[in-house]
Amino acid sequence: MLRNSLILLVLLGFAAAVFPLVHSYEAKDTLTGVAEHYANYGKEEVGAANLVSAVVVTYRGFDTLGEVTILFLASAVIGLFLKVSETHTKDSRSVFFKSTEILVTASRLLVPMIMLLGAYIFINGHLTPGGGFQGGAVIASAFALLLLSRPQKQFSHKLISVIESISGITFVFIGLLGILLAGGFLDNHIFAMGKFGTLLSAGAIPIIYILIGLKVGSELTGIVRNLKESQKVG
Repeated sequence: MLRNSLILLVLLGFAAAVFPLVHSYEAKDTLTGVAEHYANYGKEEVGAANLVSAVVVTYRGFDTLGEVTILFLASAVIGLFLKVSETHTKDSRSVFFKSTEILVTASRLLVPMIMLLGAYIFINGHLTPGGGFQGGAVIASAFALLLLSRPQKQFSHKLISVIESISGITFVFIGLLGILLAGGFLDNHIFAMGKFGTLLSAGAIPIIYILIGLKVGSELTGIVRNLKESQKVG
């Protein structure tokens, strides 16, 4: 009885919070404020066919930096809590379920294709829907599949850390170059704008997205690796 009463109270509270939003909702069929500026001048100012990418990595570059920082902190905290004690490494053993032949065979075909798709997504982020975060997540999913099919596979922690560090430092460096050579942090005009709609266009946006993709992919892969390494028993 008490449990049902608590559930009812939670539902009533949720309804009370949502009702004013639904009741006062008004559909908008026109752009207002900043969104109108993005739509009207985004093509000329940043030269990216994918306007969402232009907003994320130029107009709102500080937000992107904050998101990458949050992901880095999340990865670091997970690594800290899942770190296997070195004093028990010798006496520890990993316990894994045996992978099926179907999963092993499929991973051999799919892992390279998934990684290629992830790279395609962030390299073409300024032209098509997608970008660094999406492409990095796709690449990390390839490593997750690899570990599911071959649990005994070992990833180089040093290599992951190097890729993550270099991409992060270069990302910030390009952002600072925007302040020195152009109009602000992550201003993409530090490089030639190129021809609109082509791969080599939108100034520094393609490079920024490649760096974000590598950083996000390495951080998520590091999380997967830490989860795998935590499967130790004495």
